[in-house]
Amino acid sequence: MNNQPPPPPSDDPGSLRSPIRPTRPPTELPPKQTPLPHTPVPGSAPFPSASDATNPVDALELLRRKMENAAGEFASGKLNRAQFNAVYGRYSEQRSIIERLIQRDPQNDAWKAVATPGHTRYLIDHFESRPLYYLVFLHNRPKPLLWGGKQPPDGSTIIQILKTLWSMSNRPKAGIARKEVKNGQWLLIVVGENAVTLVLFSLEPALLQLNRVRDMHADFERANRVLLERGLISPERLVFPQRAIVEGL
Repeated sequence: MNNQPPPPPSDDPGSLRSPIRPTRPPTELPPKQTPLPHTPVPGSAPFPSASDATNPVDALELLRRKMENAAGEFASGKLNRAQFNAVYGRYSEQRSIIERLIQRDPQNDAWKAVATPGHTRYLIDHFESRPLYYLVFLHNRPKPLLWGGKQPPDGSTIIQILKTLWSMSNRPKAGIARKEVKNGQWLLIVVGENAVTLVLFSLEPALLQLNRVRDMHADFERANRVLLERGLISPERLVFPQRAIVEGL
């Protein structure tokens, strides 16, 4: 196995290649990886469908409750901004059309067609933010310890972020930031005492996704603290919870 550290990031995304993993013992079963959580459909459990209502007034009330629930799901970090806008907009459109229909003719059953469910799950899946790539750096070392994924970020963007971070005179021992980059993608930066993890997402990540990456980096720092303090920074000797970020891609 080549013990040389991986090459530094560059402007060429193709230069960010995945390192060779250490070989597992033949008797060891591969660990089951937990993917980043999928977001549940807002209102799917607590509320029936608006199409189940027996009259348009009840249908409007159900839609309103679903809109409130979507706001709560966003506040709790289960929905990202794009998911919330799409789902809330869908409920709002249904509500507006039903209100206009019953205003024109309260006896018309056309509102039932508008209340038909079926689009919310699609919107949730379509606007879910997915991790595309990650890198782990020790502070003030331009060569990444570990990286992986199928779509690397722009190398110049990574270099600029690292230069800015490492030039800070009062760099925090723990922190998290996110930055919109090209094509609507977002870069998550999680800073620890010894290292920094960067993750490229397809869209703005939800709060729960941010928290999970933050926890992974904290676990990396905790698990490897003794080795890092002794200067034993060979990737083959360290453990990387961050592997689970893009496992299976």
